[in-house]
Amino acid sequence: MSNFADIIKLIKDTIQNLVGFSHTLIPILITLMMTTGNITSASVVQPILLFLITFIGNIITTVLLPLTLVGTTLSIISKISDRVQIGKLSKYFKSTTVWILGVTLTLFVGILSLEGTLSSSVDGITAKTAKVAVSNFIPVVGKILGDAVDTVIGCSNILKNAVGIVGVIIVIGICIVPIIKLTILMATYYLVSAVCEPIADEKIISLLSQIGDTFKILLATLAAICVMLIIGITLVIKISNSGLMYR
Repeated sequence: MSNFADIIKLIKDTIQNLVGFSHTLIPILITLMMTTGNITSASVVQPILLFLITFIGNIITTVLLPLTLVGTTLSIISKISDRVQIGKLSKYFKSTTVWILGVTLTLFVGILSLEGTLSSSVDGITAKTAKVAVSNFIPVVGKILGDAVDTVIGCSNILKNAVGIVGVIIVIGICIVPIIKLTILMATYYLVSAVCEPIADEKIISLLSQIGDTFKILLATLAAICVMLIIGITLVIKISNSGLMYR
């Protein structure tokens, strides 16, 4: 129980740090997207991305973590009591947590990819049309202005990609220590369960294995939100790069 209290606090703090960092990074990336001419993508993606990150973070802290704890508690009761057998209910809560997590991340990637693909094509066509108009209808300096705009957009795109890469590195840095701790705890419980099997009671062995499964779910939850943020950042980069490709 002491391990659970520390780990749950660690996971909640990590999720809050990730969501707070995303609220700082995403507006910067969106601003750089606008400087590359992806105005439609910026106006569509920013509210969707920030909403989804905040929503999924709240879902994990207010729904998935409590479900995991309830499932673990039911598992402990089932193993230490001869009369109360609720192991199936414990498995139901744990499997529900995994399913909700999978569906949530699938919707996140699907919605962001769809919105980004549609808006990037619009931005690419709009930017191409604007460049042609400037080059053809402004006398003398129209061609020069069009080339200068291309140069500025290219430099802004390089800067945006660099900021995105730094953001991915920071997200990994925030998550790496909690993930390592969870991995060590999970491996420790599984190892203790295996070592004690010849000498300990079967219920104790099963209980240790169940707790190892719980840490596995917590590890998957933390890794999932980390991967979600990395995917979100890389999709923002890809969307703006796609707009340049359409040009």
